[in-house]
Amino acid sequence: MTITVNGQTREFDAPCRLGHVIDAEVSERRGVAVAVDGEMVPRADWDDTELEDGARVEVVAAVQGG
Repeated sequence: MTITVNGQTREFDAPCRLGHVIDAEVSERRGVAVAVDGEMVPRADWDDTELEDGARVEVVAAVQGG
């Protein structure tokens, strides 16, 4: 199945859960916010949220620095 992650098209095995996509994108879930098709998804729902083919996922990680 095709999922767009931060503007990049990626292929994942179906069924695909949001938690799997997040783990493929970031090394640590701490400090991360996620939206699917423009809607924020609460952290508690990441592992249970099943994605549909063509979903758009935005993964944003907070970074320290100045």
